[in-house]
Amino acid sequence: MLNFPYYSVRMDAELLSLEGKLSQFVELCQKLRADNQELRQQLASAVDQSRRLEEKISHATNRLEALLSQMPAEDEA
Repeated sequence: MLNFPYYSVRMDAELLSLEGKLSQFVELCQKLRADNQELRQQLASAVDQSRRLEEKISHATNRLEALLSQMPAEDEA
């Protein structure tokens, strides 16, 4: 045991406990950073997919409108 006037076994135990908690906190932060990065990539992919689907819908709408404009009116039939 060290020979310090304010040193105690309880203080040592508290320091070890604090060290463990700090280690868990750092580990959790690293995991959350990795999770956050993965979520950012998933969001970017979802946004890209949404944009592509909106373009497909727009092209399909334009094609349908063009086809409808070529159909004779009901009174002409």
